[in-house]
Amino acid sequence: MKSLGNIRRDFAPWNQPGAKPYIQFKNVTKRFGDFTAVNNLSLSIYEREFFALLGASGCGKSTLLRMLAGFEEPTEGQILLDGQDLRGIPPYKRPVNMMFQSYALFPHMTVEQNIAFGLKQDGMSKSDIEKRVGEMLKLVKLGQFAKRKPHQLSGGQRQRVALARAVAKRPKVLLLDEPLGALDKKLREETQFELMDLQQTLGLTFVIVTHDQEEAMTMADRIAILDKGEVMQVATPAEVYEAPGSRFVADFVGNINMIEGKVAARNGASATIAGTGGLTIHTANAADTTVGADVAFAIRPEKIRVSSKKPEGADNLMEGEVYDIAYLGDMTIFHVKLGNGQVIKASSLNATRATEDPLSWDDRAWISFRQDAGVLLTR
Repeated sequence: MKSLGNIRRDFAPWNQPGAKPYIQFKNVTKRFGDFTAVNNLSLSIYEREFFALLGASGCGKSTLLRMLAGFEEPTEGQILLDGQDLRGIPPYKRPVNMMFQSYALFPHMTVEQNIAFGLKQDGMSKSDIEKRVGEMLKLVKLGQFAKRKPHQLSGGQRQRVALARAVAKRPKVLLLDEPLGALDKKLREETQFELMDLQQTLGLTFVIVTHDQEEAMTMADRIAILDKGEVMQVATPAEVYEAPGSRFVADFVGNINMIEGKVAARNGASATIAGTGGLTIHTANAADTTVGADVAFAIRPEKIRVSSKKPEGADNLMEGEVYDIAYLGDMTIFHVKLGNGQVIKASSLNATRATEDPLSWDDRAWISFRQDAGVLLTR
């Protein structure tokens, strides 16, 4: 059986009929005065899942996290954790811990004192605290910095102190609110994999809020894409990218070309799409469309081949003019303007240092793609 994208691990309880969700949002609505931040939202998260809430600013993702943490109460609906209704339970009595974007470290305390703070508040014995703090320092590789204070650490080190403090109390669920936003790009990429490894080691359920698509795609087992307080799609990173459920999701995640048209003919799983300006597209992913239906054909730039010579035997072949070029090192992005005026983005991997088929601005170019390269969207 073919899979959409590579599989990181054998973990998919959401596909098992008998699996019980660990966290459930049931018809949750949250209003602030006249503004509805979360609108009748239902969502299930499973134990040991790394789950991402992804969306633009103001979509309701942080509000969801704050309600799960206990800093806000739902206006309507229920939030369940391991079958228990969390309504009325204060944050400090919930088996969850939250790591904030600002890290919120105590500046007058050392690294080990910051990590130990919550354990002292819980009345843990001194010997047990020392043991737990030692475990956490080893886990986040900060043993040599135990006596330093936050201002003596780099941004990445402060981030790891905040993470160690958050998991030291062994919460059932760790909530992360834009945890990597303050880090530079290279350190952020390194820390993403560290977080994934840490989550696997601890066996905890992680729920992360982010507006960074790459961050969500890298770390999460599943992603919930939110817009205006509603869930637009919940799926694995590969499914969100390769099989978006709507125009919104397709356009929000990554780069994509969308060609509007009508279904001209159907033959089993295949269909012919009539686009504007005489454009014809043959696709093997007809979904549940019917002849005459208005659809959008969505295709990612890397699925499109661009060349200066007309390829023979291509399923979908279109001629245009190179409108723009962006060289990004690992790949080159071409914007090709077709005869109907639509600009198509195509990317080419720079697998060698030199290219045998160089294209420049205003050159005539051919684009082509396989019948199974794109998807049809009906909404």
